[in-house]
Amino acid sequence: MTNEATTLASWTRALRKQLDALGLDGEQLCAQAGLEPGALDDPNGRCPLSVTTRLWQLAVAASGDPALGLKTSQFVSPTTFHALGYALAASCSLREVFERTVRYHQVVSDAMELELRECADCYEFRFRNSPGKLLPAPEALDAFAAIYVRSCRNRLGRDFAPMAVYLQRPEPADPQPWHAVFRAPLVFSAPENLLRFAKPVFEQQLDDGNPELAEHNEAVLKLNLEQLQAPSWLRKVRARLQTQLPDGEPSAERIAQALHLSLRSLQRHLAEEGTSYERVLAETRQALALQYMREARCTISEMAYLLGFSDVSSFSRAFKRWTGQSPSQYRETLKDERKTL
Repeated sequence: MTNEATTLASWTRALRKQLDALGLDGEQLCAQAGLEPGALDDPNGRCPLSVTTRLWQLAVAASGDPALGLKTSQFVSPTTFHALGYALAASCSLREVFERTVRYHQVVSDAMELELRECADCYEFRFRNSPGKLLPAPEALDAFAAIYVRSCRNRLGRDFAPMAVYLQRPEPADPQPWHAVFRAPLVFSAPENLLRFAKPVFEQQLDDGNPELAEHNEAVLKLNLEQLQAPSWLRKVRARLQTQLPDGEPSAERIAQALHLSLRSLQRHLAEEGTSYERVLAETRQALALQYMREARCTISEMAYLLGFSDVSSFSRAFKRWTGQSPSQYRETLKDERKTL
């Protein structure tokens, strides 16, 4: 087994909330599963799949409820998935929702491989175990499927239902809770996990889509995804920038020195990867700014400091260049968006 899969702590925190709602000792069960105290409090923290799978097993045993995953999905909101949740909520069609899910799902968990396949009259959303990785708990996969069906209903109305649902899990003694959630033809012990959706519904434009907000959150997702993948010179530079920006805008020479390179070598490495120091600096600042915007406790003046700007006005000018809005206008847009989630 190589490179154990991990999931966002906020995803595991939804299960903890479900346990507490049932009157169970969620803290004790987390400790039994091997979660460190406070591990679920870090919004950017990640939990090993072996630990979260053990927690699901303990939770099902303690609750006596094999449908626990379906119920836990109710404690998941777009904010659980950070920038991905905002990008999905702002997508202009269900097709966009699932295309973004496939592109960026590793930011939430790398335990599965996702695929969206276009067929003659439908779309098929497949989710399977990643080769060489531990198999997620069946209840976690139940929750995953239920979350995305609920997301569709949030955008299209409570009466929405997929064309069919296929789950690899064995058929439970009482399948009624699954039928109640999915309200669609349901196959257990299937060869693969699959949700099937009607093509016209998937492609129709949604009135509440916001392309700009979706694109802005994609900038954060791209940065997060790069940080999870194998190092490159671009990622090494971004990592150094995030460390040094609070001390003021670092020069290319300073970053090169931190990476034990000459300035010319740094420029050559970045050029070979199709970018430049100035571009990496601007993209890193933009992605971090959008990330900080979602943190209500971070003031605009604090953002300017964290991003290495000499003053708030310089930061405001740069932010308007990136988004077309001032920082205060953008934060108001986010507040309005949260109200609709």
